[in-house]
Amino acid sequence: MNDVRRSVPFLPRLATAALALILAACQSTPPPRTPVKMPAPIGPVVVPPLPAPASPPPPPTPLMTATTFAALPGWQGDDLREAWPAFTASCKAIATKPAWAAVCAAAASVDGRDGAAVRAFFESRFTPQQIRAADGTDSGLITGYYEPMLQGARSRGGAFQTPLYRVPDDLLTIELGAVYPDLKSMRLRGRLVGKKVVPYSTRADIDRADIAGKELLWVDDPVEAFFLEVQGSGRVQLKDSGETVRIAYADQNGHPYKAIGRWLVEQGEMTVSQASAQSIKAWIVAHPQRRQELFNVNPSYVFFKEERLPDPSIGPKGALGVPLTPGRSVAIDPQLLPLGAPVWLATTRAGSDAPLQRLMMGQDTGGAIRGAVRADFFYGFGRQAADSAGLMKQRGQIWVLMPR
Repeated sequence: MNDVRRSVPFLPRLATAALALILAACQSTPPPRTPVKMPAPIGPVVVPPLPAPASPPPPPTPLMTATTFAALPGWQGDDLREAWPAFTASCKAIATKPAWAAVCAAAASVDGRDGAAVRAFFESRFTPQQIRAADGTDSGLITGYYEPMLQGARSRGGAFQTPLYRVPDDLLTIELGAVYPDLKSMRLRGRLVGKKVVPYSTRADIDRADIAGKELLWVDDPVEAFFLEVQGSGRVQLKDSGETVRIAYADQNGHPYKAIGRWLVEQGEMTVSQASAQSIKAWIVAHPQRRQELFNVNPSYVFFKEERLPDPSIGPKGALGVPLTPGRSVAIDPQLLPLGAPVWLATTRAGSDAPLQRLMMGQDTGGAIRGAVRADFFYGFGRQAADSAGLMKQRGQIWVLMPR
């Protein structure tokens, strides 16, 4: 009985202790929990736009665009009879070419003194083609040239100290079209050293060393001799005999032509508007010690041949091989325009805004004549021709008349 009585109060105490422990456990600070690092929210993914495909470059402007005679500025105002002798001269050189055979044959039955007949011939047999550069430009530089007169002698002496040279024996001319048809009418010039062809001497080399034994004539003015090369041909009045002979282009040393007037502008010696043959010669007079320096800017050198002058009224032969007609012959770039073709030229007169619109014949070429809309107007022989050619530096447009 006593053991039972003592056991009764013990059970509540045990329960009370257990409850106290439970409550104490509930009231204690829980151990720290390691925070879970959540990823940053992902926004919309921005994909850079793909670059637009590069647009192909625009195609080059066609060299020739067919038009009508009514579109030629000044066409109705030109007396085409004045151009007829130059055209028939062209036919002597190009009539054997398929494109020109029929039109040149038809010309034989036209009375060149009948203005209406000549006009009808051109308008019925040709289509005007306006010439544009690859970038679409339809205007370009129109310059002028002439046939100068120099004073000279066959032997060196006195004032005659400047030589005009024949073609040197060691100058090689290689026709590239014979090997590469795409390079037809292009030539490579040089000289043979061992088994290699190397560039021929420059102007500076030739003037410094001379070409002994190849002097064609001696003249009295080195400046006029230089400008004779620029013109391509001229006349020399010989002091010893009184005879006047023609000096014609024979060959060139293969170096590119570089304009000394442009160099003077680049050097700040004159402005573009001031540059002319007259102003260049005046600059040389004012700076005689720099004359050779100026000449050497142009490495190109021209060699000549002598021709008889039976009729002084007939012009020198151009690249086409026919005599040039003053005021109706023009030099063009044969790589782009057909040599011998009629050319309608719309420009202004030398040093003026007065229109110069007339039918010409593309009968010559020149080292400085490069590009589609580029021409050199032949003024002929004499002081007036020299003055006009020296001032001619105009803008102009070109149309080529092509057989239908």
